[in-house]
Amino acid sequence: MRRSRNYDLGKDGIWFLVLSLAIPTALAQAVNVLYAIVDRMFIGHIAVYGDIALAGVGVAAPIATFLSSFATLIGMGGAPIMAMHEGHGDHATAQKILTTGFYLLIAASAVLTPLFFILRDPLLMAFGASSTTLPYASEYLGWYILGTPFALLATGLNSFIINQGQSKKGMISVLAGACMNIVLDPVFIFAFGLGVKGAAIATVISQICSASICIAALRTGNTEIRLRFRGFLPKQVKRIIKFGLSSFIIISTDSLLLIILNAMLQKYGGPDMGDILISCATIVQSYHILVTYPMGGMTAGCQGLVSYNYGAGFSDRVRKSIRDLQLLVTGYTAVMLILTVIGSSLFASLFTSDAQILARASRYMLIYECMIIPLSFQYINVDMMTALGQIRISLPLSLTRKVTFLIASVTLPIFFGAEAAFFSEGISDILSCVIGTVLMRTQLDPILARREKEGLRI
Repeated sequence: MRRSRNYDLGKDGIWFLVLSLAIPTALAQAVNVLYAIVDRMFIGHIAVYGDIALAGVGVAAPIATFLSSFATLIGMGGAPIMAMHEGHGDHATAQKILTTGFYLLIAASAVLTPLFFILRDPLLMAFGASSTTLPYASEYLGWYILGTPFALLATGLNSFIINQGQSKKGMISVLAGACMNIVLDPVFIFAFGLGVKGAAIATVISQICSASICIAALRTGNTEIRLRFRGFLPKQVKRIIKFGLSSFIIISTDSLLLIILNAMLQKYGGPDMGDILISCATIVQSYHILVTYPMGGMTAGCQGLVSYNYGAGFSDRVRKSIRDLQLLVTGYTAVMLILTVIGSSLFASLFTSDAQILARASRYMLIYECMIIPLSFQYINVDMMTALGQIRISLPLSLTRKVTFLIASVTLPIFFGAEAAFFSEGISDILSCVIGTVLMRTQLDPILARREKEGLRI
């Protein structure tokens, strides 16, 4: 059994491993949020047109996130498979899985970059931009799309680093890029007078930095599974996509649902309130990703731990890993709920000084985040089932929450007005929590029993 440079996933204490893998990854994702929200903070405070530009970036942001979700498809699809093979003692195949993932990220970039660059304006108009916000949305998204190859490599390769137990290296790559973005944003936006375009350019430069660090980390001698640039496995492509599909659906449909939410707010808010409500939704979503990205980092950081021990046949360690992770994540969401109640107005003030937007965004934030504790169970259920290779369970669980959000965000405004759309998140969170927890409790033991009886099927 191979030992990672930092931790032994098959022997070290579970609680120690959960903390060691989850917390650095959560911090990395918290810093990663800065990629998204720092741009919006600076843009919202641009003199004269800041609030309108904020609404434009709010329309563009879900499309940018949708592009990045393809990195999740490949990274979180290939990395658990890599970890399973490593845990099973098949180091050569684990290394080739990494190489295959790298080339899939390159191929995805080559297809997505020109396609979305050409279609960006029609997409923006269809998904909530008005004639007033379109110029800002198009300018921001156009420059962001040009950096798609670096965004995909930075996010996708980070999963392969983390799933080797190298969570600190993963954190460094994200931290370096985010810090660079914080420094460059005010320089490009205000000092160079580039406005919205400057925010996007700063983000692209920061992503180049993160991608370079990830590649360097996977090429160095102190990384157990190294990137070799040869050993592509065509037969593993389908399996990688299958493993990553549920995580991809979580991220990509989150983006699509936000696009629908923006469209509904624009439609039912009308010409007087549409752009204002989208500005509020941009602030609310900025806070939501501040909550959910670190939570997703915790679960993603521990996927390699669960996959490794499942591959090694250590069922008790799998159960304890999931249980300890649930305690950590639920405690985190409880703290975030308290912070939401006492700090929503302060957070909203980081994005705007407009009194109407500030008051509305603070109220909508409380509504949107009211069920974040049940949401922690949904994240555990989906990501741990993915780590065990149980796509037949994790994929429907992902879809349950998305479909519920879709139905609620479309129907509530029809009957109760545009503002009612903000209740969609809480409704979908509680329903998916109940369904997912029942499935986890009834299916985990049979899955582990089959592993012990029939051996590993990767």
